[in-house]
Amino acid sequence: MVLAASEGKSTSKIADAIAEGLGADVLSPNAIAAEEFGMYGLVGFGSGIFDQAHHQALLELTDRLPYSPGLKVFIFSTSGVSRRFAMDHQIDDPHTPLRERLLKKGYNVVGEFNCAGFNDNSFLKLFGGMNRGRPTQEDLALAKAFAERLKSTEMGIALVADYAIKEETP
Repeated sequence: MVLAASEGKSTSKIADAIAEGLGADVLSPNAIAAEEFGMYGLVGFGSGIFDQAHHQALLELTDRLPYSPGLKVFIFSTSGVSRRFAMDHQIDDPHTPLRERLLKKGYNVVGEFNCAGFNDNSFLKLFGGMNRGRPTQEDLALAKAFAERLKSTEMGIALVADYAIKEETP
């Protein structure tokens, strides 16, 4: 299952690619009860990045989740500025707020994915936005490959997406 809340198409495309790689469905964070998370061996959380954090609906969902030591989870996102660029330039990692919430619940974060997404927020609309055409077919293939690597070691799968993804490329 993939839980996704998306304000744009970038993250939904990535969530769909991940869901395809996992053989999972995409759902909104509001479409699943917190107590259902224990049914899955792997849960994905993702959204676009807004002000250096995942979507508020996704963060609020994680606050309602039960403590579940060892539950395997992964994080994904799309963003105007890649996580790698942000971290290389001493900008806070946008996955940190979500990751910290998940770790406080006892969850084991087994992977993270991020890629560029189209961004036409604020003044960027005046210039036609940035990252037009993203995610690309290559981005989608990377997202699917990321999911397939996760799937090769897991059985029950859920994907919670508030849309945002980018693979950390070495």
